[in-house]
Amino acid sequence: MCVSFSFQGCNASKEPVLPSKGLRPGSGGETTDVQWHEKAYETFKTVENLYGNQWGLFNENYPKQKGDGDASFLWPYDGMISAVANLNRLGYNVDYASRVERYEMYASNIAPGGPGYSSGAGGYGERYYDDNSIVGINLVEAYNQLGKQEYLERCAKIVKFLKTGKDNTFGGGLWWCEQMINQPENSSKGSNKPACANGFAQWFLLGYYEICPSSEKADVLALAKELYQWVYNTLQDDDHVYLNDKGADGKLHSTKWAYNSAAMIIAGQRLAKITGENHYLEEAITTADAAYNYFVRPRGDIALSYPLSDPWFTVKLIHAYIELIPDHPACEAYVETFVSNLKRAWTHGRQTNGLWYEDWSGVSNVDRDCSLLMQAAAIDALSTIALYKGEQKNEGQSDE
Repeated sequence: MCVSFSFQGCNASKEPVLPSKGLRPGSGGETTDVQWHEKAYETFKTVENLYGNQWGLFNENYPKQKGDGDASFLWPYDGMISAVANLNRLGYNVDYASRVERYEMYASNIAPGGPGYSSGAGGYGERYYDDNSIVGINLVEAYNQLGKQEYLERCAKIVKFLKTGKDNTFGGGLWWCEQMINQPENSSKGSNKPACANGFAQWFLLGYYEICPSSEKADVLALAKELYQWVYNTLQDDDHVYLNDKGADGKLHSTKWAYNSAAMIIAGQRLAKITGENHYLEEAITTADAAYNYFVRPRGDIALSYPLSDPWFTVKLIHAYIELIPDHPACEAYVETFVSNLKRAWTHGRQTNGLWYEDWSGVSNVDRDCSLLMQAAAIDALSTIALYKGEQKNEGQSDE
């Protein structure tokens, strides 16, 4: 049985999501013995069957654990919406619009921050700035696919909410959690300014910039540039990979997670395209190479492997590499290493019931394998590679 636990933002041992423009089709005549879209949908149906609940949401764990609420925390739901968005693009009927609408089951309106999304369903729990940005990323993708005006309105509210998490402590930047702003005595408990909150805010803002009303563009771009510069100046290490956070006590926390560098790669490339300032792209490329060199290495009998824990983090880095390929072709090799890992994981990294281990090499981590986030990461990975390879659901293929 799994031990119940929750992920909440960047301080978990861990981090949707993927705007479609980052995906490129495979080259003409490409052949493969793997149909990634089929594997993605198969995994989704397994998760839907085992984790789905009466609210149209998902449970936090399977099997459900003592202390679990009626539905998962927002972060794993974010992961599922990212995966569902990909499946919808692949041609599967996955109730995409209704699932996006169920984000509102996490909505809350708490002074002084105003409208935002809480970590728990029903508007309960703390409100995290990285969580809200990831919702925003998914709403941008939903708008690009479905074109509903209300998604833009919700994005505008997220921009306002993000601004309430920014102050001049340490020269700028967003805090992690609305309820933990500038509490030096609680630095070890999450009062910090992290790469995830600031990086995912940029990812969201620069996606929203492309579709927001013209009256908002200057403000949205200015905020993204400001947050980029703060992270670049404050959290970039000497090896060009990003540190996790700066605590309210002023201490830098040196753990490095793949998704933090991913967000800065995305932001750098997009800022270069929007502003015409090439240094942003150069910085993105430098971090892309540095992150591959830092995170990918031989592990056990795997010649080259991304980290064997926290797969959601790794998938975000793959999103960044795919988006960067047109400007940095070396990223194709980085993605192919991941594809090789994913092929092996399909055989060795899954349980007999079709769910995935956290460790894709096949080593069970009972405490974490049951988490919805681990399954969302697997579906996101499979469906992302399906889109990258130019796949689509086969004509006449059933959605059952």
